[in-house]
This record gives sequence, structure tokens and C-alpha cells, in this order.
Amino acid sequence: MSTIDQAGVYKLAGHTVRRLGYGAMQLAGPSVFGPPKDRAAAIAVLREAVAEGVNHIDTSDFYGPHVTNQIIREALAPYPADLVIVTKVSALEAPLSVLAELQRQGLIRHIGLSNVTPTQVAEGRKICEIVCVQNHYNLAHRADDALIDGLARDGVPYVPFFPLGGFTPLQSSTLAAVARRLGATSMQVALAWLLKRAPNLLLIPGTASLAHLRDNLAAARLALPDEAMRELDEAGRGG
Repeated sequence: MSTIDQAGVYKLAGHTVRRLGYGAMQLAGPSVFGPPKDRAAAIAVLREAVAEGVNHIDTSDFYGPHVTNQIIREALAPYPADLVIVTKVSALEAPLSVLAELQRQGLIRHIGLSNVTPTQVAEGRKICEIVCVQNHYNLAHRADDALIDGLARDGVPYVPFFPLGGFTPLQSSTLAAVARRLGATSMQVALAWLLKRAPNLLLIPGTASLAHLRDNLAAARLALPDEAMRELDEAGRGG
């Protein structure tokens, strides 16, 4: 079993994906838009992620075609087409009923929601099948706890963006203490907490660094003791 397999798998839009995926945001240029600063490094990171077993990649047309179209396609061309690449597009701003009609016409395969409230998720699921929900969620940002549990009961994936805090990395004395006890980094513990938090969480930590990518993927083999989970839960809710 490879390292990433230890994170487990889940169904996303009919595909079985490994729960530890990859987010492409940090490959983009300034203000997460346009070509990456280092094209060769971006391609190397993508290729290593897939070579290590990542088969769920999240991207967005906001980052610019140099990321979503050219870089990703070039980097992944040598690999079999068994990846699930979820692209957030500007069309999601249109009424969901319009997207649902395009889906019925065969122009859209699957529909997910991002940056939505539990009420919006419930309303959306009355209009069409929602294959995943992607919202801001991590150890310190817990507003969606109830939503995650409800989606888990229905078998709907939840993809937390900014799983490591985004532009302000997660940090707390509890997180650091647990990491020291387990001989891991704080970021590995934060990812391991998410993997254990609920079975429907699909992680997409992003990086433009090979070393950071390897650290992130290593979180798949970090088993958090129940005591550590309780400590982190209490600290997270308090923060």
C-alpha cells in the first residue's frame, strides 16, 4: 500500500478518488492569477502528485488559462486518464436552474456548490443532484460542522478549501504540542485531523513546492489518537 492509500477513498461524481488530493491555486502567479512563477517547478509538482497516487485535483478558471488549460494538461499528459479534475467556473454564478437545464441537455456532467450556506445546499439539492460542496473549513474554522455531518449521512463529499488556513497558516499551542508528541509537523496534524473528522472530507491542500507536497502527502499515514482528536476539537471550537 502506498502512503496516500492510507488516507482512504470516497466516491465523487461516480468516481472513486483518494481522499488526499491536490489544489492548484498556489501554482498560479501573483494574486493567484496567470502563469506560475516557475513553470518547470509547477509541472514537476503536478507530476509527482499524480505519480504518488493523487487522482483528485481542484482548480479554477479564475487562475487563468495558463494554469487550468496549459500547465495541467501538459503536466498530466503522460498519465492515464483516470483523474477527477474539478474546475470551478464563473458560470456557477448563474441560477442553478439554468445549470440544471444544461446538464439535462448533456452539456454539463456534474454540478457542485461552493461558498454556500446549509440553506442554499438544501435548496440546490431540490433542483438537481449536487455531487459535492466546497466551503471554507479547517481545524480553526468550524462553521460547517453540522453541514458536513449531514452530507456524510447522505454520501455527499465535502471539499474543504484552505484546509491549512490559506494565506494565514493555522497555528496554535495545542496544534504544536500534538505535532511534537507525534513527531509530525503542525500542518500534517491539521490534515490528519480533517481525514479523521469525517469520511466524506476530500482534502485539496495546495503547494508549489515539491518538499511541501511530500510533507502534505505524508499526512496520510499519520494516525491521530482519540485523545489528540479531542484536544484539537476543543481547541478548534474555542478558536
